Amino acid sequence: MILVGELLNSTRKKVRAALEARDSAYLQDLARRQAEAGVSYIDLNTGALLDREIESLQWLIRTVREVTDCKLSIDSPNAEALAVGLDLAGPGAMINSISAESQRYATVLPLVLKYGAPVIALGMDDAGLPETEATGFETIARLVERLERDGVKREQIFADPLVRPAGANTQIPPVVLDVIGRVRAAFPGLHISGGVSNVSYGLPARKLLNRAFLTLCMSRGLDAAIVDPLDRDLMAEIAAAEALLGRDPFAMNFITLHRAGRLEEPS
Repeated sequence: MILVGELLNSTRKKVRAALEARDSAYLQDLARRQAEAGVSYIDLNTGALLDREIESLQWLIRTVREVTDCKLSIDSPNAEALAVGLDLAGPGAMINSISAESQRYATVLPLVLKYGAPVIALGMDDAGLPETEATGFETIARLVERLERDGVKREQIFADPLVRPAGANTQIPPVVLDVIGRVRAAFPGLHISGGVSNVSYGLPARKLLNRAFLTLCMSRGLDAAIVDPLDRDLMAEIAAAEALLGRDPFAMNFITLHRAGRLEEPS
């Protein structure tokens, strides 16, 4: 499972305060702990700081690089910020994200090609967010096919079916699951990702919902996710699901994590 640590995001109040105060110790601790938890990428987002986004992103990258060489995911709605971040982040950095929206596609595609970067491809276009399994699949399919025509390798693409809050519409999670299944069948070799914690926004027992939904998504073909890697129960559930879905030969990773004391069974 390819995991992207979500915690260094300026939309989180404590992270934004730490960025504004240049509290390197707090931010480095979050970066270090996410890397130690086993993520493939650490997502960095300073977009909430608006006119200070690029300066703050540069500082954050340098700050994180003092404590870990984990690959980074540069997360911004601003293509200029993405370019600056990719220049600093080093080889293998991910772009979060591109979509089929005309302006977004036109400004981000050149960066994907220039850096050869893996990219999260959001399943939305100028018509907005898809509400049905058919439109969700068709939007992703068109985007993936367009990216490939434009020179992006399939293994670079992380299709994202756009997880949204179940509290706003309880029919959206089943739609997302169906989209994942169709995309997995239609595009062998493609990665499928999602911001899993979005599903629980506004509901109680968020971590329980996140864990349950992630497991359901994995069963349909999700092989990457943006998650809180410091949620030990979530990480344990991922390891268990991989063992049971045939993604962990002889359950060796599961056994290794158990021996290391990283799998806590419910009391």
